[in-house]
Parts: sequence; structure tokens; C-alpha cells
Amino acid sequence: MRDSTSDRSSPDERSGYASGEQAPEEEAEVIVVGAGPAGSSAAFHLAGAGVDVVLLEKSRFPREKVCGDGLTPRAVHQLIRMGIDIDSPGWMRSRGMRWVAGDHRVHIDWPSLGRYPDFGLSRSRHDFDDILARHAVAAGARLRGGVKVTGPVTDRAGRVTGVTAVAGGQERAVYRAPIVIAADGASARLALAMGLERDKNRQIATAARRYYRSAERSQDEYLELWADLRFPGSDHYLPGYGWIFPMGDGRVNVGLGALPHRRYGKADLRAALAQWLARTPHAWGLREENADGPVRSAALPLGFNRHPLYTRGLILVGDSGGMISPWNGEGIGQAMEAGEVAAESAALALALPQGPRRERALLHYPVEMNRRWGRYYRLGNAAADVVFSRSGFQPVLNRYVMGSPFLLRTLARLLADLTDKPSRDAIDHMLNTLVRLVPAPRVGRR
Repeated sequence: MRDSTSDRSSPDERSGYASGEQAPEEEAEVIVVGAGPAGSSAAFHLAGAGVDVVLLEKSRFPREKVCGDGLTPRAVHQLIRMGIDIDSPGWMRSRGMRWVAGDHRVHIDWPSLGRYPDFGLSRSRHDFDDILARHAVAAGARLRGGVKVTGPVTDRAGRVTGVTAVAGGQERAVYRAPIVIAADGASARLALAMGLERDKNRQIATAARRYYRSAERSQDEYLELWADLRFPGSDHYLPGYGWIFPMGDGRVNVGLGALPHRRYGKADLRAALAQWLARTPHAWGLREENADGPVRSAALPLGFNRHPLYTRGLILVGDSGGMISPWNGEGIGQAMEAGEVAAESAALALALPQGPRRERALLHYPVEMNRRWGRYYRLGNAAADVVFSRSGFQPVLNRYVMGSPFLLRTLARLLADLTDKPSRDAIDHMLNTLVRLVPAPRVGRR
């Protein structure tokens, strides 16, 4: 790649330090902030393309992360593209999903498609993120753990030329690069520092999860989803669902995610979780005495709730760009896919001279993300507003749908975004046509 020293910024740039102060500096062609699935994926693909990339992570691995730990075939596809050994010990395969709604329980196997594998996986984020980060390092990325990014460095024109950080809790540092990829999660501190506010019209879901020791359920072949959860102490359906995901190590990941209800507001997820688990069979072991750690919760930014996804040298990927699916709350596969697309755009841009041609290459990133998910997310945002945030999934999974294998397969593939393109069967054709009929969102830029 071209020498990044030609893109060094002037000494007048706003670096966040008082006049006369100096801090250790490190240079690269691309800086990636955050070593979760999005950041590690971006760093891996950049390093594979020969780009000099520094990956900054505020924590040190291994570390915990609030997540359901269940990976759909889309996420498995990204792991395969990265060359991750998914046959090594620790990975738990799933055949499909088990949906529970009232008295109805149905099994839906992952579809056999040309684009994606026909199985899912489970792996705790404690292990998963560490594996991805080490894979990026093996490809050539420079990982800097214990580095908390405090803000962007910009030149006089307001273009990002690096980031300021605190390393090891005390030592201040500056990292410089002509391109910065923000994979700093739902907090989106870099995006906010650049004036990129989230769309207040887009909802933010919340999730809570806890591990339990459960010999009965840990080896289950299906990811189990419950659609008939209620607000604590009421008959109102929770606008979300609960999950029981087998980890294969004697534990299960149990949790729930929900949108704010249009009428009743946010639910107490911890109380809702306790109320739900009290309904489960005692033999499953989902009781306090079998808990493995505390209840943890997190925000889920949905459906492209922050724009633009690229501006002035800063690329947003994963949760920082609000890329969690509004259909099902899945975010890992989307984060990894966005990281790969961001890496492709950055690598192409660096092969071009600084100026308009490079900027056009970087501006292709939001165009490509919009092409992949724009219509699908727009439809999902509408479904979340009109249906899910008012009555959850229970009305959708009525006895007619639960009793129809065709409708179940169609709904499952819609929720998980699993179709072949071009279409190979009637479900592909129906879903692809539905999404194409949705007007394309406008790609924002600033």
C-alpha cells in the first residue's frame, strides 16, 4: 500500500491536548477503534489486503460482552470467509430454531441455500471476540489492548486524521492514519464527536442475558425462541422475545430482548426474565442456584439508526452505525459483513492518490451497505414500529402460522434474512420481490 506518511496532518490540528503537551504517537494506514466482531473483521480483511492497520481495544482479552451468543448461518458464512476453524473444540452447532408461542412448539431447520451454510453456531463472546482479534493479529494487524480512545484528531478542514487515546489507564497517546474505522459499539463516541447523532425516530431495543448451568439443555440442537412473554405483572405481551441458546459446555445462554412498547414504554427486563424462567420446567435448571454469573444488559441500536455511515475519513461499522437487524435483533453477522465491506472500501481508497478519487472510493461504502440492507431494514423498521413495538411476535406466530410449515419457513427466512439471489425457490422469489418493492432509502452524506 502507499506510504501513510504522505497523509500526516499539520501541527495545528485539533488533537485534544493542551499547547506544549506531547504524547507518544503511532502511525498506520488505517486505525480501527474497537476489537469486537466488526472491528476485528475489518482489521483482518485490511491486513489480508496488505494494509498497515492498528486495532485499538479499550479492554484486554478475553473479556465479557452482553450477547445471545447464537450465530445464524449469515454469521457462520462470515467466519468461513475469515478462515476461522469452526470445527475446533468450543463451537456448538445448531440445526435450526425452535419457536414457542403459547401451547405451540415448532422446529424450523436452517434452509439449504447456495449462499449460506445450513447450520448455525453458538460460542460465548468471552471466547468469540478473542478468537477474532487473534485471527486479525495473525493476518498482520497490530492489536493494542487497554487503549481507550478519547476522541478524533482532525485537520483544519474537519477531516479525521487519527484518534487520541489513553493507554494503560494513564499514558496518553495519539494514533494517526488517513482513514479511521469506528467499531466502538453502541456508545458510538467517535461518531458523536463528529456530530453524527442517531435518528431519534428509530427505536433502540434493550437486551438482558444470563448464563445457567443446565445439563438438560446445553447440548440442544436448536436455538429456542419464546414469543409469548409478558410485561411483569400484566397480561400485555412483551414487544420482543426470549431465548435459550445451548453453549455445549454445560451452560445455556438465557435472555430476552425487547423494544419499548408504544403504549406502556420500557419493560423491566430483569423482572420479565425472572417471571419467564419461573414458567420453565425445574429440570432445565434455569433457577438462581444454577446461575453462572449476573444478569447483564445492553442497548441494541437497530436498522441503520445513524447516518451517514461515512464522513470525512470516518467509517462506521457494526453497532456504531446502528446495524443490528430490526427483524430479529441479530448483530454479529451484520457487524462482520460491514467490517469486510469497510475494509474493501478503505483498501481501494488507499490505492488511489489523496483527493477526490480516494473520497469517491470511501463514499462507496454507505452506497454498498444501503444496497445490501437498505430496503430490508426499511421494511424491518416499519414492522418494528407497526407490529413488534405494539404487540410483539405473539400475534404473528398465531395458530395458523404455527400450523403451516410453508408459512413458518417463509417467516423464518424473512426474520433471519436467508434467501438466495437469484431466487431458487418460491420462498426466495416471494421474499426477494417483497424487499425489491420497498423504496430504497436515501444514502445520507455529510
